[in-house]
Amino acid sequence: MNLRKTLFSLALFLSPALAFAHPGHGDSGLAAGLAHPVFGLDHLLAMLAVGLWAAQQQGAARWALPSAFVASMLLGGLLGFEGLQLPFMETGIAASVLALGLLVALAVRPPLVLALMVTALFASAHGVAHGLELPALTSPWGYAAGFIAATAALHGAGYAVVRLLPQAAAPLVRLAGLASAGTGAWLLAG
Repeated sequence: MNLRKTLFSLALFLSPALAFAHPGHGDSGLAAGLAHPVFGLDHLLAMLAVGLWAAQQQGAARWALPSAFVASMLLGGLLGFEGLQLPFMETGIAASVLALGLLVALAVRPPLVLALMVTALFASAHGVAHGLELPALTSPWGYAAGFIAATAALHGAGYAVVRLLPQAAAPLVRLAGLASAGTGAWLLAG
């Protein structure tokens, strides 16, 4: 019952992004920001993986990993708004899909400092990419609010899947991580 409520709430939260993801619905940037992480496969898989991985952790890491990702992504987004170009940014994003997928597949529990550093590094690349892709005639603040909200929702969805499923479903979560890692490898090869 709780899973159904969570999924329904997530669907309602994301529905404005689906309804307004087409051009011509205003210049706030919020709709574009909401849509960007959801409709980009690389961003979608990485952000879901952060939620899955956080739920596999213990203690402070459960909230610290998603929080670090969101904060680092926002900082990267602000740098992207200013035109910062990172070398190998797309490679870093594809590598994040591969690495985060493997971390989920193997249910790795590194020391918190190391986990935070890895998370922040990958989030920065995603953030700069979001910032550089700011649509013309949109508010950077509305766009940032949108991609932050969508990212947090994706982290929450990944977290909820792990925490609400019975323990017997843990192999399915690991399989999802492996599928994400495979997609990351495919993105790196392309």
